[in-house]
Amino acid sequence: MTADLHLHSSFSDGTDSPEELVRQAAVAGLKTIALTDHDTLAGLERAAAAGRAAGVEVIPGLELTTEQPRAEVHILGYFIDGDNQGLRETLARVRQGRIERIHKIVGKLKKLKVEIEPEEVMALSGQNSPGRPHVARALVRKGVVANFKEAFSRYLDVRAPAYVAHYRLPPAEAVRLVRQAGGIPVFAHPAVSNRDDLIPELIAAGLRGLEVYYPGYYADQIEYYLDLARKFGLLVTGGSDYHGADSGRELKLGEHTIPDELADKLRDEHLRGN
Repeated sequence: MTADLHLHSSFSDGTDSPEELVRQAAVAGLKTIALTDHDTLAGLERAAAAGRAAGVEVIPGLELTTEQPRAEVHILGYFIDGDNQGLRETLARVRQGRIERIHKIVGKLKKLKVEIEPEEVMALSGQNSPGRPHVARALVRKGVVANFKEAFSRYLDVRAPAYVAHYRLPPAEAVRLVRQAGGIPVFAHPAVSNRDDLIPELIAAGLRGLEVYYPGYYADQIEYYLDLARKFGLLVTGGSDYHGADSGRELKLGEHTIPDELADKLRDEHLRGN
């Protein structure tokens, strides 16, 4: 069990630099990792360079955020061509939408008598891909809430008073974008999204895998998604969704891994496609 195909750095809503992620992966004995920052490719070159130096394979990836009426749907992309113009243009629009979203969330918080400025949130995001976790960190730092859980339950969850929807990128379009950029699209943590009804539509758009192994999944959930992957001929992937030691999530890098053979199958799929 020496692969983790779902990691976030400080270039999106993680707290560790790409170099620190690679260092921790090497210490944990991981052979293969994937950097899958939200809606940005900005950390990939640094992660790849650190991986070469440490002897850790770093698969270039990203996690595209899409939204449906009842849930967010996240699409992971692996072996992404970072020079693909269409993907870069879309990511630029998505990141602009993220910035606008932060301003709207802050506006709602101010109406709730929570004094916070967009610049405080942007400073925590490094300006790359600001999101709700950065707002939560700002609220914790200001003492408005005690922790991430309280920040989301009181203000930021889908049904909370300061929630604002994402830039409207349809899930099927996200899948097509990954394919156009030479990547392999995978439905991230499908049990979290609870929109399995979308799987046939996403397969028609080019979906190639399901993230079956994910922290917190029960054994019956894993078996259910393994059966779905077999039924539709999809790749099986998994990862920790690690966001850093100081991210508000109780998870250490190396605690949730998948077998090498699953990473090998993903790599083989990439090689066949190219």
